[in-house]
Amino acid sequence: MIRLWILALQMSELFVSSVVHLVYGFYIFSTAVAFDLSQALNDCFKPNVNIGVKEDESRGGSPSVDGLPPIVLVHGIFGFGKGRLGGLSYFAGAEKKDERVLVPDLGSLTSIYDRARELFYYLKGGQVDYGEEHSKACGHSQFGRIYEQGNYPEWDEDHPIHFVGHSAGAQVVRVLQQMLADKAFKGYENSSENWVLSITSLSGAFNGTTRTYLDGMQPEDGRCLKPICLLQLCRLGVIVYDWFDIPWLKAYYNFGFDHFNLSWKKIGVWGLVDCLLGNTGPFVSGDWILPDLTIQGSIRLNYHLNTFPNTFYFSYATKRTRKIMGVTVPSSILGIHPMLFIRVLQMSQWRHPPDVPPPYKGYRDEDWQDNDGALNTISMTHPRIPTEHPSHFVVNDSECQPLQPGIWYYKIVEADHVLFIVNRERAGVQFDLIYDSIFERCRKHVFRKTPPTLPDQSVPNQ
Repeated sequence: MIRLWILALQMSELFVSSVVHLVYGFYIFSTAVAFDLSQALNDCFKPNVNIGVKEDESRGGSPSVDGLPPIVLVHGIFGFGKGRLGGLSYFAGAEKKDERVLVPDLGSLTSIYDRARELFYYLKGGQVDYGEEHSKACGHSQFGRIYEQGNYPEWDEDHPIHFVGHSAGAQVVRVLQQMLADKAFKGYENSSENWVLSITSLSGAFNGTTRTYLDGMQPEDGRCLKPICLLQLCRLGVIVYDWFDIPWLKAYYNFGFDHFNLSWKKIGVWGLVDCLLGNTGPFVSGDWILPDLTIQGSIRLNYHLNTFPNTFYFSYATKRTRKIMGVTVPSSILGIHPMLFIRVLQMSQWRHPPDVPPPYKGYRDEDWQDNDGALNTISMTHPRIPTEHPSHFVVNDSECQPLQPGIWYYKIVEADHVLFIVNRERAGVQFDLIYDSIFERCRKHVFRKTPPTLPDQSVPNQ
């Protein structure tokens, strides 16, 4: 009888979670469509006036700021870059705060490795090369999207870049920097870790999250899915979406699995059945993002990732929990996004299964209770598993000026996981405080040589 009650509760939770996520996804999609329709109507009735100004969007800035390193904003899971979902901005318009910002569109569910490769070619140009060995092991094409013109083709050690990553985007940048250090890109044997000037993490997924197990990853290995779970529903939806391969719809939003050739044109009906049954595809090979976000998957990645002595690092860890009489609970009801409230509560009460070996030596449930509804706060501060990287907790920004390279400075911010993306109004003044501090740090406090001249600064007479 008890088992039936537990099963009923689990199915009820799965139903509620599925509905909440679907409603939120539909809300985002419909908001983007409504915005595009509004813009189209405005364009139809607006006088056609040619002001004679043409912007070079592909280079991310105007000639007056060519001396400044670009700031690249890298989205997280289920995210999107410029050009997807119409005029909607993943970073809620934060890219408008600086004159030279790039917002790449990477696979929203592809693995950290694949996304890092895509990010490199987005910047340098050329056809995405996932690597022969990796592609064969994971069962997908070696080559992907072609960038006729790189968005920053001059990128090298003398022209480094600032990266800002949200959620899984922060780990993507770390993997990319390690690839540069390892000279992992064919034809670019001169690459080095010094191509990256700074990495700023906003709710970054450095050490995995216990939410992956709540959503359906098996805690035994962090690779396989439970038979019935939210991620299984997600898997089925993604496969069908990619199989139908509707051009205008995929141009609007793409999960990023084109290199797996899941289209009906390539695999037919029986190929679809094979994918749905779990015999082939990215969800079988493990070459998608969720295994990388488990604690075990993050450990596998972190074994090979370094913190480099010439790069500046800063992270904002978010939390929406507090302790009451020694018990961790959500810190707010109205302040937490409806999509995340249940997960904040569940993650704050998470207990690793007693019959399953812990993911690492020294693991304690209480260390992982503070969270923001998607990631555990302990995971967002700095890389710490399996090896603790140099770090410094920051209360006031004045404590870390001047910044020292090779150290992860981190602050803990009271916010849920989506407060600083998509909807600017939710964060209010906190949105401006966070992004203003990020861009100011990139422009005024992070440099290796002579500080660059900002657009609003005049060069003094010599």
